[in-house]
Amino acid sequence: MDTDRIGGTAKETVGKAEAGIGDALGDRSTQASGYARQAAGAAQDVYGQAKDQFGDQLSDATDSAQRALNSLEAEVKARPLIALLIAALIGYVLAQLTTR
Repeated sequence: MDTDRIGGTAKETVGKAEAGIGDALGDRSTQASGYARQAAGAAQDVYGQAKDQFGDQLSDATDSAQRALNSLEAEVKARPLIALLIAALIGYVLAQLTTR
């Protein structure tokens, strides 16, 4: 849980209390301010949740890319001649594509 989720929940709670006080006193300004703070807190909490979710997905993608890189490195070390031939072929194809 990050600071956006904690701060958002706190703002939402304070907003609910403020809106309740405004409602109890019949003060529409305080009530509206409470609802606005409550909505801002809810939005901040949702932002924090999305940030957490994206961070988890980014971490998973980074781990997958690292595993693929490690696998590729192992293959190149195991078969350097084939890796060199593949790299030369890719270079040749790119040269042919860019000279047209």
